[in-house]
Amino acid sequence: MPSLKHEKRCLAPVVGVDEAGRGPLAGPVVAAAVILPAKGIPRGINDSKKLSPAERLRLHDRLQGCAIVGVGIVEADEIDSLNIYWATMKAMTLAVDAVAAAGGCAPGHVLVDGNRLPRWGYDATPIVSGDAISLSIAAASIIAKHTRDTIMIGHAESYPHYNWHSNKGYGCRTHLAALREHGPSPLHRRSFSPVAQLFLDL
Repeated sequence: MPSLKHEKRCLAPVVGVDEAGRGPLAGPVVAAAVILPAKGIPRGINDSKKLSPAERLRLHDRLQGCAIVGVGIVEADEIDSLNIYWATMKAMTLAVDAVAAAGGCAPGHVLVDGNRLPRWGYDATPIVSGDAISLSIAAASIIAKHTRDTIMIGHAESYPHYNWHSNKGYGCRTHLAALREHGPSPLHRRSFSPVAQLFLDL
């Protein structure tokens, strides 16, 4: 289970950062930044991938009530313009800027899931598999995942062909079949294969 071992080595306030949505064919990439409270941290925080949707919802709502939270969102058209790597870095930067504004002070240190850092002025440490190790990063993973899933479920009402309510934009069999039958929507990432291949085939 994630712990506060890494947080205790850092200058406070410590911000955990994670993202959701690097791999899908449609929708935004979402990053979240979280400063956990000194007391009253919700129980059950873990890597969002290890939690059920109901558990993520419960913890998302608890964290929104007790932690300082920031979210950064980069939409599909900007992902195509920047590429997914730089779009993810931008989303993380937006999230940390938002949490700094919400907290009223600059972060003491930022813990980032992964092995790369955005180009920013914050003192920071990348942690591979950080969402399984750091409690702050795990909390951020929950916020990012729930936020992005909610966005995609909302878009599913406007674009029902693609089954985003269940696949959240990832390239599963039903999503790929809908792409071939109906073509891409305005929310698809045109730089991503197989979306890009559809344009080549026209």
